[in-house]
Amino acid sequence: MVNKNSKCVYVPLKDGEKVRRYLKDNNFLRNDLKINKDTKYIYFPIIDKINKITIKYKIKNKKFEKKSKKDIYYKEKLENLVPKNIFNSLPNSFDIIGDVILIRLNENLLLYKKEIGRALLSTNKNAKVVCLVEPITGELRTRKLEIIAGEKRTKTKHKEYGLIFEVDIKKTYFSPRLANERIRITKLVNPGDIVVDMFTGVAPFSIMIAKYSNPKIIYAFDKNPIAIKFAKINVKNNKVLDKIQVIKADAKNSYIIIKEKVDRIIMNLPFSAYKFFKYALNIGNNKCIIHYYDILKEDEIDKRIEFLKKISFKKGFVLERFDIHKIKTYSPREFYIGIDITAKKMPM
Repeated sequence: MVNKNSKCVYVPLKDGEKVRRYLKDNNFLRNDLKINKDTKYIYFPIIDKINKITIKYKIKNKKFEKKSKKDIYYKEKLENLVPKNIFNSLPNSFDIIGDVILIRLNENLLLYKKEIGRALLSTNKNAKVVCLVEPITGELRTRKLEIIAGEKRTKTKHKEYGLIFEVDIKKTYFSPRLANERIRITKLVNPGDIVVDMFTGVAPFSIMIAKYSNPKIIYAFDKNPIAIKFAKINVKNNKVLDKIQVIKADAKNSYIIIKEKVDRIIMNLPFSAYKFFKYALNIGNNKCIIHYYDILKEDEIDKRIEFLKKISFKKGFVLERFDIHKIKTYSPREFYIGIDITAKKMPM
């Protein structure tokens, strides 16, 4: 056993998964050392050149066991295959959905995509497929991808908080990085709430809420027919048929389909959710909560909030509260943010 001293964040065991995801998503977690734990805490080794961690937990120094050769980080497999002048362009993080790895590469690395794919497979024992992906586009939220290693398929099953989601990563939208956000929203839902998930995808938000909260009903909308097919499969497999109504329709028409006002609305459609905000207000109760998601630069957040206030005023609502959460970094200057908005109907 070889030990190495490192800075670390230490947290209570119950917060381990949440903090691990945060550190991983922001490239703070060291990949060459094994995570450690005792009866009370879990210890995450973090990089030395770190300016700030926006979490409440303390940092200290601790010895960690180095990963063995079988745990070797994928970059080490590429040291003699990728030229030194572009080696530092290799991504520090990637997404794993089920047994499929999704990675984005700079143009200068595309010549070595096959080697990168094989390195990822060899250092992630549960992975069976590696896909080179482009960003999600359009209201159907699909993406272009290329399988660069492993089995020739894009369907998989992803486990999260005791739930299983069937996904086709090429034809439907799913983000494993929103797992903590989904459980956070689930804990906010009140017993008996009527919930609308305007852009449900394969229904992870809806299913988690139905499984672990006690809503009256969830209306789960999507206009992507393939996403709807998987949503129905996932609702059935996770045994929440009595709580979720899956609806293939444009969220703009939700007010026609739903015959009752709702208490809580989920708007997970970054880059475009603001276009649908007035349609969310059409179905909102006299006082409702809207969980709004967007991808914005720091200096664009206030401008977006002012836009939402103007839309609300035209629809007869006042927005009383904004709780802003930076969920992850999307690009060097952009954040994937969630805003919990309290909307109240103005007196006639």
